[in-house]
Amino acid sequence: MDKELERRGHAFVRYADDCNVYARSRRAGERVMGLLRRLYAGLRLRINETKSAVDLAWKRKILGYSFWVAKDSTVRRRVADKALATMKDSIREITKRTGGRSIEQVCKRLGEYLRGWQEYFRLADTPRIFDNLDRWIRRRLRALHLKHWGQQSTVYRELRARGMSEDAANVVAVNCRRWWMNSGRIIHVALPNRYFDQLGVPRLAAQPQLREPPGADPHAGWCGRGP
Repeated sequence: MDKELERRGHAFVRYADDCNVYARSRRAGERVMGLLRRLYAGLRLRINETKSAVDLAWKRKILGYSFWVAKDSTVRRRVADKALATMKDSIREITKRTGGRSIEQVCKRLGEYLRGWQEYFRLADTPRIFDNLDRWIRRRLRALHLKHWGQQSTVYRELRARGMSEDAANVVAVNCRRWWMNSGRIIHVALPNRYFDQLGVPRLAAQPQLREPPGADPHAGWCGRGP
């Protein structure tokens, strides 16, 4: 199948049974889909029609990646929506406010997960999304910290010891059980990003982003999906 697609000059990517073929129009994509059906039938394989479609490339995914079009009309990579949702579910599980784990244990497990995820998606050219993820992750960690401190007096004492003003610490302590709300306030003064850096939580936005090579074709936008 690969040899036939190469012979016909098609742009495609395949890993095991996951395959995307890129064409310039929907009509061309339909022709490619017909070709794929014939090629797989010759191999006694059948395309999974529920997962396959002729669609715009940025509406499809391949190995967790999808695409977006920048203002200069170049096509760039991003983390696919499903992969991003799966990642956020994993973060919620790791940073949930139950389970009796210390913040150090949570950060260790979180750091291991994020480093692997960051390495896999290092080709994604979406620094703004990574920055938003960093903010969200650290807010969850701050909320967890407040939950661990528990009582109003403990919250007030810990925040004051970490540099928060008396008034600000008192506002947070009075509402000490509203962990998520308080984690979005000026509590970052007491629990800055560098604190979580020291606990081994990597910053996704710090990952150098790779750009599309010069001459990328912004018009090769239709995708015929394999099995």
